[in-house]
Amino acid sequence: MEHKPDTLLEAVKAYADADFALDEAANSRWPKGVLCAHCGAENTMFLKTRRIWKCSKCRKQFSFKAGTVFEDSAIGLDRWLPAVWMIANDRNGISSHELARTIGVTQKTAWFMLHRIRLAMQDGRNGGKLGGEVEVDETFIGGKARNMHKSRKAKIMGWKTGGTVGKTAVQGLLEHHGKVSAKVVGEAKRKALSENVKENVEPGSTVYTDEAAAYYHTLNEYDHQVINHAEAYVNGNIHTNGIENFWSCLKRGIGGTYVAVEPFHLFRYVDEQAFRYNNRKDAEGNPVSDYDRFKAALSQVTGRRLTYQELIGKEGETEAF
Repeated sequence: MEHKPDTLLEAVKAYADADFALDEAANSRWPKGVLCAHCGAENTMFLKTRRIWKCSKCRKQFSFKAGTVFEDSAIGLDRWLPAVWMIANDRNGISSHELARTIGVTQKTAWFMLHRIRLAMQDGRNGGKLGGEVEVDETFIGGKARNMHKSRKAKIMGWKTGGTVGKTAVQGLLEHHGKVSAKVVGEAKRKALSENVKENVEPGSTVYTDEAAAYYHTLNEYDHQVINHAEAYVNGNIHTNGIENFWSCLKRGIGGTYVAVEPFHLFRYVDEQAFRYNNRKDAEGNPVSDYDRFKAALSQVTGRRLTYQELIGKEGETEAF
């Protein structure tokens, strides 16, 4: 492969070359050599005129997009790859309107593309559970009551007003000097919060929380330490400042870039921000380059599929984009 791009401008120029774009994508999907998308065989032949492969074993043909989040998309890699680059590297995300203007597609198409890329950015926790010292905290995402139309406020909030009413709770788990795991938990009930901790944190780990009552007597498998924010924000190693920093990143993206996010789609935006946060530094603590973060996202596109009907919560055939 030729010189790898370092900036968005270089990436757009490089991936305008169909052969270079396909080489980049194939290298990310099959770093040890192309495998058949149908049977997994190693013996494949590249059909240069059509830029697809044919399996010597099952005799079926397949493209790079087969079995990925790009499957059944008429959009070329010259647009897909810059889109992956932008959402992986823009600190506060990129709106569908901005992406549409940048790569020359409709806003509806850009919105669908972004959600498919967010699916690839999901962390399957293949690295196992978090351990060591883990900060646990929740935040609430949703519009402010004073900014809502009267009818919407009545629908969402009923007779209640203010606070967290009408908002969606997200729980975050942050391993010190490690990764963050964030999950939409709805109304932040005691059972949901404690079970999510148990599913994602190794027993015996040290868990730091604030004084939220939901964690009292529910985290007996851990060394549970509490920081009372009415008295201090840090007490030695006991604090939740790291996960609160993640919340600030998440809310800047939602409030500043996306403006309004429906609860039905909130988990996708949480996954997007968690991916960027977890790929900001490597194992040695060095900053991750834009290219490496882009490659990390591109390497996760396989085995995941999102149709338009699934995206909007309806069953039926997928719309082509």
